[in-house]
This record gives sequence, C-alpha cells and structure tokens, in this order.
Amino acid sequence: MSSIPSLEKKYELDENIVSDEKQSHDSVLSESEMDQKVKLLAEEHNINHKKLMWKIDLCVVPPFCLLYFLAFLDRVNISNAKIYGMQAALNLQKQQFNTALTVFFVPYIVFEVISNYCLKIVKPHAWMSTMIVLFGVVTIGTAFVKTFGGLVATRVLLGIFEAGSFPGIFYILANFYTKREAQRRFSIFFSCTSVAGGCGGAIAYRLYDLNGVHGLSAWQWIYVVEGTISAGLGIILYFLITDFPEDARYLSKNETTFLKKKLEVYSGNSGFEIKQTFKDVLEVFKDPMLYLGALIYFCLIVPSYSYAYFAPSIIKLLGYTAMNAQAHSIYPWLASLGFSIILAFISDFHGIRLPYAILAACVAIAGLAMILGGGEHLHVKYGGCFLVASGLYTCMPIVVCWISLNFSGHIRKSVGTAFVIGFGNIGGIIASFIFPDNEAPDYKKGLGICIGFAGLAIFFILAYFAILVHRNRNKMTAASLAKWESYDERTRIMKGDLSPYIKYLY
Repeated sequence: MSSIPSLEKKYELDENIVSDEKQSHDSVLSESEMDQKVKLLAEEHNINHKKLMWKIDLCVVPPFCLLYFLAFLDRVNISNAKIYGMQAALNLQKQQFNTALTVFFVPYIVFEVISNYCLKIVKPHAWMSTMIVLFGVVTIGTAFVKTFGGLVATRVLLGIFEAGSFPGIFYILANFYTKREAQRRFSIFFSCTSVAGGCGGAIAYRLYDLNGVHGLSAWQWIYVVEGTISAGLGIILYFLITDFPEDARYLSKNETTFLKKKLEVYSGNSGFEIKQTFKDVLEVFKDPMLYLGALIYFCLIVPSYSYAYFAPSIIKLLGYTAMNAQAHSIYPWLASLGFSIILAFISDFHGIRLPYAILAACVAIAGLAMILGGGEHLHVKYGGCFLVASGLYTCMPIVVCWISLNFSGHIRKSVGTAFVIGFGNIGGIIASFIFPDNEAPDYKKGLGICIGFAGLAIFFILAYFAILVHRNRNKMTAASLAKWESYDERTRIMKGDLSPYIKYLY
C-alpha cells in the first residue's frame, strides 16, 4: 500500500491535488456552489470552458461513435445475412443458427472486465483500434465459412475482439464529463446502435444487387463489404481515438489540469495515477449497487437484442419481400435515434434519470404489446416496431450512463461499467433462443418473454433508485463520517463514490 507522500509525488499535473480534494470535501457542495467553483477554476487557469467542452466533444465523441457503429454493425449483420440465405447455404439445422448467435456472448461477457483493466496498461487508442481491425478481419472471414463449425469459430472470435468496445467507451466517456453533461453525449454515442441497425438494413438492401458476382452470394457480400469497412477504418481510428483526460494528446497541460480539477469538484479524485491491484478490483465486487445495475441492463438486453436480431425477419413475415424487409427495417431505427437524443437533452437539463428511464421502458412495453396483439393488423405490428426500438434504445443509454456516472474513480468506473455491461449481455444468450423459426410469424412466447423482462427492468430501476436514496441519506451520519475518517488517503481515493461527500445521481 502506498503512503500519502508517495501518492502526492505521483500527482505531477498538480502538486496540490490532494489538499485541494480535502478542501472541496469539507462539506457537501450544492450544484450551484460546484458550478461557481468550476467557474473560478476556469478563470484561474485562463480557460474558456464552453470552448474547451466543444473541443472535447469533437475529439472524444465522433471517433467513439464510429467505433461502436462498426462494432454493432458487424455484430448484428448475421440477421441480414440470414434473410439472404446464409442459413440454407451453410445447411444449419434446428437450433444451430441460434447457437451461432449465443456463442458470441460467452467470450464477450468474459473479456469485458479484462479489457477495461487493460486500458490502464495499454493506451486506449492502440488497444481499441487494434480490436476494430481484428473484428473487421474476422467479419470478412465469416463470408467464406462453409460449415456450422466455421460459423461458430468466427462468432467466438468476434466476441473476443468486440468485448472491449462498448464498456471501454463508456468507461472513457465517464472520465471526461460530469453528471449534468454526460447523458446527451452518451445517448448520441449510443444512437450509433440505431444508425448501425438502420444502415445494416440499407447496406444489405443495396448489396442484393451483387448476388452471384465473383461467385459470392448476397449474404457473403454483406460480410465482405462490412468487414472491409471496419478493418480499414480501424487503422484510421488509431489516430483519432482519445486516451484518458490525463493522456489526451489534443489537450494542453493547462487544459488537462483544469479538467481534472473540474471533475474532482463533482466526483472526487479519480485515482488515475495510483497503480491498481487485483485486491482493488475485488473490492468493487463487494458493492450490491453493482449487481442491481447489472440486473437492470440484463433485463433490457433480452428484448433489445431480440429486436436487433429478429426485426428484419419479423418485418419480412408481415408480407414484405426480403429486399423490402431490409428497407422497412431502417425506419424504426431512425425513430429511435430521434427519441433517444431528445430525451437525453431533457434528462441532462433536469439533472435526473429515473423518470426518463421508466418512460422509455414503458414505451418499449407498449410496442411489444402492439406486435404481440396486432394479429392480422400488419400496420399495427409495424408501428409497434417503432415503439420497441425507440423505447429500448433510449432506455439503455440512460441506464448505462446513470450507473457509470454514479461510480466515481478509475477503478470503480472501470470494473463497475464493464461488469454491468458484461453481465447484462448474458441476456443476449436468452435472446438468441426465444424466437425460433417454428414459432413464426406470431412469436407469442418470445414477445411475451420480452415484455416480462422489460417490466422486470422497471422493477430493478426502482430498486436501484431506492438504494441510492438510502445511501445518500446515510452518508452524512456521524457513523459514516467517523468510518470514512478512519481510512488512509489511498483507500479514500479508491472507494470513490462511497465517500460521504459525493451524492448519487437520481
């Protein structure tokens, strides 16, 4: 365990960082007091705050949007390939297609926490861009598999290489923005899921014209084209992806110092300079708040991945041809994009998450009910697709942003975000098996399960809110303060949001 003097020596960006933190935590500051303190910091460091935030936005968010667009595109293109005959071409029997969907999640779940931990060892821009290139190469290889075994192998590799993309992005984003700034950035980034879902259908729609060219079927061209795009752009992203604020190449030393101090005002010391240990990782897993967050995301993933994988098939069964099904699958994703961003701005404006997360989940439940109960009314079912996509792909970024920003400090953000997303993706395994072909076109069981999980997500959201209220009320008790004062400086920093001086976001 490091001593206090050795810790202070490591804070090269500002030798007074430890004492500043103590001063800021003499009492719990209100939002207006924190804003005023940041304003004074900006004047002290001669920083144009608004201009700096625009600079960060342009350098941080777009590369991550592109990264996850590519990741999600390569993950769900199997549903578009299925429509164009991949299942028949590979002679997949019974549950083999669903098994191919499932095996992706096993390494994806296992490697997420490991990948986030590696981001403190290998620079994020090098680690994440390499993963993009590799899963682009694997996607190309999927076009040339001949058997079920070959498809499973490529799906496993995709799971490994994509494991670090989603939790890694949220982990890094959470280190640049305060709780009142983050949601709109998170949702704009997450909306790439909607764009990728729409573009996947649009690309597949156009690639049908290549069916038979150079001896490749349309489903093979989907993998070749999308994999080539991913691998090529991955090389470019090596120069564009940001590292953590302390190492960001586009920030001056003065800007870095101001940004660190600003974030400390709202969330305490990040502990970036402290060497993390395996014991620090295990400490995070003792927090029940971690598991509640994971259960929320798990419950949302089941209907979300069900929609992403099977929407083109559902739309096709409404009476559209394969090509028209691809085209009509685009529009619900576009509706989701608009709804998500609008709700994110409103949520940031009010500085709360709970009501908007529940609203989005209720919209999704309404859409699932329309698809389930639409019967012969095809337009009702198609309208339900708009509500499902809008509700689910709005609720997920709100929830992940809410949970991620409530974790303070590098170790808790890193492990907490990765575990929540990793555990949540177990839901993808369930989603892979609840829409079997023999239950088409109604999919009553699958849709009923999705409605159940969306309702359960609301229950866990309320439970998460309850534990936050309980903790906030108990933080300033004499017992909590006495216990906190008994910790050494390193322990306080590593405990992050457990500090009695940091209030959780509702």
